[in-house]
Amino acid sequence: MDQQKTFLVFGGTGQTGQHFLRLALEQGHRVRALARTPAKLTRTHRDLEVVPGSVTGELDLDALLDGTDAVVAMLGDVVAQRDRQVNTEFVRRLVPAMRRQGVSRFLYQAGGLSAPPGERLPPALRAVRATIARGYIGQHEDNEAVMRHLSTDAADLEWMVHRAGIGSDGPSKGTLHRSDKRMSIGTFSDCADYTLRTVLDDSAVHTCDPSSYRAASPA
Repeated sequence: MDQQKTFLVFGGTGQTGQHFLRLALEQGHRVRALARTPAKLTRTHRDLEVVPGSVTGELDLDALLDGTDAVVAMLGDVVAQRDRQVNTEFVRRLVPAMRRQGVSRFLYQAGGLSAPPGERLPPALRAVRATIARGYIGQHEDNEAVMRHLSTDAADLEWMVHRAGIGSDGPSKGTLHRSDKRMSIGTFSDCADYTLRTVLDDSAVHTCDPSSYRAASPA
């Protein structure tokens, strides 16, 4: 879209989040970013507003949402999510506030090892989740609870989920596309680029797809 948008970003200090902020600002959009530790955001820009705060604390969500066009959440706290579903609790507060403020577009970034509602992961990914990634089970279950809540209780919102296969930082490996069958391990910058394109993509509404460097699936 050519039109300038204002994004409310949660998780903008993370490795993918900082790339998202950079790309959004470079493309002429405005960003309001909530940051538990604002000092982690060293970037300054006339269209960047940094608001101190945490999704686990007391937030004036109506004020944060005021004047925004879309919400992007790239949240993850592996330690906190071992004991409670932090993101689900937050999204349950966020959704009513979005309705009150008339903001309908919401992109939530989940991990590629989190199964979408009503589906099972392929056997290979189930094996990875049960072995190599077993220390992140709390995150996977939290992401799955968020997806269930969006699919059952937020059909009126234009939500979408990027089930990202995030690997590491480094140079771009290409362009990620939405795929209903394949998942690629993307760099932080490539995942951020995909997320920015996807939150502006009407065809992605109500999808929980992973992303792949392979050819895009037919719309």
